[in-house]
Amino acid sequence: MARDKKLIVANWKMNFTVQEASLFIHKLSSEVKSHRDVEVVLAPTMLALQSLSLQVDRRQFKLASQNLYWRDHGAFTGEVSATQLRGIVDYAIIGHSERRHVFKENDKEIRNKVQAAVRNGIKPILCVGETARDRSEGETLDVIHDQLVGGLANVTSEELEDVVVAYEPVWAIGTGKNAAPLDAKKAASAIRRQVAHLYGKAAADNLRILYGGSVTADSALSYLKTEGIDGLLVGGASLSVPSFAAIAESAHKLEDE
Repeated sequence: MARDKKLIVANWKMNFTVQEASLFIHKLSSEVKSHRDVEVVLAPTMLALQSLSLQVDRRQFKLASQNLYWRDHGAFTGEVSATQLRGIVDYAIIGHSERRHVFKENDKEIRNKVQAAVRNGIKPILCVGETARDRSEGETLDVIHDQLVGGLANVTSEELEDVVVAYEPVWAIGTGKNAAPLDAKKAASAIRRQVAHLYGKAAADNLRILYGGSVTADSALSYLKTEGIDGLLVGGASLSVPSFAAIAESAHKLEDE
């Protein structure tokens, strides 16, 4: 996957009813302009995906699932598989810190989900990042290394072309605290070094890396300007039409500077 487009992903988490999501996208579509150099992806709740897939203009917005199950079918009550999401979403967020720390997903589950997404033609957005304790103990790079190796264990070099990695420091998510752009740069560099070790320099250079963690309309441009960062994974600010539209537009303005 070429890095010529900035990738802006809205993670709505457990917000909006189906009706609210539909109205939100209707409003957002009039505020977010389509640009060839920016790809905008929306990740609503699973319940809204089917109806929104019929509503959105895929030239303006792509859809992502916030999660999926790694088996394609079977007796797994309450789960939704990548096979069932095929044709509805283009991306899937996998290994988000809330899945790791609230729902206790481990590296084996996450790598199975990454593989399931790829197997079904869905681009996985693999999330990696350290907790406040990891950071205070100087273990940020070790955590990133372990989560990358664990998450990509079943991915071939050819499949890696469709993988996106999001660096999301856990201590910055929903806290109002931000990692400094320099921190994001260091993390992106560490991610590329590890991917180069696993798959070679060309694959590492081609990998798209996002930053996520209390991104706002005011801070977005500073991250998008950061070396090695190819886009943003936006949480709270994606629930506001003006804020998210401004973030998406800042990615296009970056190309004009």
